[in-house]
Amino acid sequence: MGAVSCRQGQHTQVTAPHKQGGNIQGPWVRGWKSLWSDMGTIRSGLEELWQLQEHQCLHQKPLEATPLLVEKPLSEWPVPQFISLFLPEFPMRPIRGQQQLKILGLVAKGSFGTVLKVLDCAQKAVFAVKVVPKIKVLQRDTLRQCKEEVSIQRQINHPFVHSLGDSWQGKRHLFIMCSYCSTDLYSLWSAVGCFPESSIRLFAAELVLVLCYLHDLGIIHRDVKMENILLDERGHLKLTDFGLSRHLPQGTQAYTICGTLQYMAPEVLSGGPYNHAADWWSLGVLLFSLATGKFPVAAERDHVAMLARMTHCDSEIPASLNQELSLLLHELLCQNPLHRLRYLHQFQVHSFFRGVTFDPELLQKQPVDFVMETQDTQPSPLESKLFKDFDCDLESFLVHSIPA
Repeated sequence: MGAVSCRQGQHTQVTAPHKQGGNIQGPWVRGWKSLWSDMGTIRSGLEELWQLQEHQCLHQKPLEATPLLVEKPLSEWPVPQFISLFLPEFPMRPIRGQQQLKILGLVAKGSFGTVLKVLDCAQKAVFAVKVVPKIKVLQRDTLRQCKEEVSIQRQINHPFVHSLGDSWQGKRHLFIMCSYCSTDLYSLWSAVGCFPESSIRLFAAELVLVLCYLHDLGIIHRDVKMENILLDERGHLKLTDFGLSRHLPQGTQAYTICGTLQYMAPEVLSGGPYNHAADWWSLGVLLFSLATGKFPVAAERDHVAMLARMTHCDSEIPASLNQELSLLLHELLCQNPLHRLRYLHQFQVHSFFRGVTFDPELLQKQPVDFVMETQDTQPSPLESKLFKDFDCDLESFLVHSIPA
């Protein structure tokens, strides 16, 4: 997948092919591309069944009595491939359920799809829904990635992770629903610049707990950045967007160049091999930015140029930072992944975390006052709209109502 512009050019998110394994490259991909270009539509299950019956009739032996055709129950009819490809992670939802969703505003928009703020009229609750066109998934060969995103989010349960609420498919789109948070860390950072050290310490402890939890499950996130950290009503973080995550058992390695350039570890930029230690580099970049108001290395146009800049320009940690924080950043932004901090006990005994308890329940009891004071409470400029068919009517709305 090519370069993807995020946050109006602030960062660049990149995904390049695997050296080994790679994305799905099978005959079904070429078949679907051909089918879409030649026909522009998809056969229904009834059409497939009718053609199957014709095939059977043409190949009957002569002079044999034709057996009585017994109609199959609806539940046993063949499922069209444009639906079955996305099962079981994305089950079909009846249109009756889609009518309960009302769009309240726009959360984010990118080439991956669009995240909308919606009201579930039945539950009277607000959610965030990620909407991904099916045809884009097939064109970009990211089916496995989409399914793994949902699979991972269903597996994890952690107070500092943005948990999955529901996922389903319509005729044209995939939908991933999560709880709604009004603020992300990047928006807050853009507004306030440098963070107080006490807040950096709290956020660092929460992220350490999340990453240790994921890595113990054999999951690498691969896109830890401020935009992917939401803040709840008390100012505590929720790590989100597992679109680039994958199952990576301990001791194994990955090769895909993916993530956001300014957060990518040197071993990722160089095409691997790399492992879970890449997430700890991204954490170091994030904490450096919170402490200094800038990134350790300026962004470049692509991963090759970014690697060259990073290799020849070690990030200088300002002398104004205290010794404990400087040490932590040095130990996270270490070129050699084998020498980076990575285990929970290493953080628990680190001088920067002196007096910090690495207990999620106790950490959540500490409200982050300055976050709560600066959270964006302004209503979205989009008009709310209730759809008769949330899936099909959504297409024109996304094209005409949301600015690029």
